[in-house]
Amino acid sequence: MPYPVVHVLFFMLCIGAVAVYAIFGSFFRREISHRNTMQIVLLLFVGGFCSLFPDIIIVYSLLANGTMEHCWVGSVPTHSLLFSASAILFGTVTGYAVYKNFKKAAYLGLFAEAAFLSHLLLDEVFDVGFFYLYPVYNGPIRVSSMLDISIRGAGVFDYLLASFLSVFFICLVLMMALFALNQFGFEFKYKPEK
Repeated sequence: MPYPVVHVLFFMLCIGAVAVYAIFGSFFRREISHRNTMQIVLLLFVGGFCSLFPDIIIVYSLLANGTMEHCWVGSVPTHSLLFSASAILFGTVTGYAVYKNFKKAAYLGLFAEAAFLSHLLLDEVFDVGFFYLYPVYNGPIRVSSMLDISIRGAGVFDYLLASFLSVFFICLVLMMALFALNQFGFEFKYKPEK
């Protein structure tokens, strides 16, 4: 599995690309104030922390057990949609503590969830199955293995469905991050030609 710095960079440069683009654009136009800087730092902190959230349990496991086991918290797998609720909760509570506004806090929770899911996307690159649907389905699932099917072996419908679902999942994570970032003032702008 990738190192922690790879997870943070993947999230910031791929999922949070709009924020990176907006930050550099505002910096060169000298539009960034101290208040904006603190908002950017908050987004970087929440996004970076939640992109590492499924692997954070390594610290506890290393201190308590002397192992690098990190995929379980008790009986709950850390690489699951159930555990991702803790990232939403962390982002929302942090957002409410800073903004005192539930709407902004909810969008920060959505941004935290996108960061968490970016971790799962990057781990999918490796040949490991995770318990994504725990407790509904207790077996490991490897979403990217669906892309390895051929049209002749599975049929056209199964091939198209597998391709659509995998691309839809990536698009969903990107759109979650874009939607949340839009609520914090980060956006691409269309400038019509004159």
